[in-house]
Amino acid sequence: MRDRYERALIVGAGEGLSAALARLLARAGMKVGLAARSVQKLGPLAAETGAVTQRCDATSRADVTALFATMDDALGGPPEVVIYNASHRVRGPFVGLDPAEVERTLAVCAFGGFLVAQEAARRMLRAGKGAILFTGASASVKGYAQSAPFAMGKFALRGLAQSLARELQPQGIHVGHVVIDGGIRSARRTEPAGAPDSLLDPAAIAQAYLGLLDQDRSAWAWEIELRPWVERF
Repeated sequence: MRDRYERALIVGAGEGLSAALARLLARAGMKVGLAARSVQKLGPLAAETGAVTQRCDATSRADVTALFATMDDALGGPPEVVIYNASHRVRGPFVGLDPAEVERTLAVCAFGGFLVAQEAARRMLRAGKGAILFTGASASVKGYAQSAPFAMGKFALRGLAQSLARELQPQGIHVGHVVIDGGIRSARRTEPAGAPDSLLDPAAIAQAYLGLLDQDRSAWAWEIELRPWVERF
C-alpha cells in the first residue's frame, strides 16, 4: 500500500537540492512549505511553486514550534512529508577549530534534525501516516581529515534517522536517510571539461526522494546512497 501525500515541508530550503525538491513535490500535487533562516531568497522559488515560506532557525525550539503551528494552518493541515535539509560546516586542522563553530555545526546538522523530527512525528503519529526524510552526506558514513565537526553532526543525524526508523515505521511513519556521496551540480559548481557526470544533478536527487515517498510500505527503505556513476566508493 502506498500513502498519498498532499502537504510537504522542507526545512533548510534554498537553492540547489531543496529547490529541486520543492519543484518536484509541487508538480506531484503537494502543497509545499519552505523554511529557512532567511526567507527573502526564497521569493522566486515560492512564486514558481506556490509554496508558503516561514523564517526558522532549526536549532531554536521556539522557532521550530512556531514553524509547525504556522504550517498546520498555511498548508491546510499538518505536513505529511517533512524533509530536513539544513546543514552547516566548518573545516580546518583539528587543534585549531573554533569550539563555537563546532557547536554550531552539531546544532544545525543534528539537534535541529531532532527538533524538526519531533514536531513532525507528534503530528504524524496522530494521523497514523507520514514521511520524515533526512539529507545526509559522504560524511554521514566516512569522516574526512580536517572535517571532524561535519562528520560528528552527520553521523549523529544518521543515528537519529536509524533510531526513528525502528521506532516509527511500525507505526506507519516512513523514515528515510539519503546519503549524497558526491558534489551537487549548481550554477556556481559545474563539472570540469574532462570529468563529465562527476557531479550529482539536483533534479535527479529529488526524483530519488520522490521514489522513497512512492515506496509500498511492505518494502520501505530507511536509507539509500546516491553517487555519480563515475564516483569511487
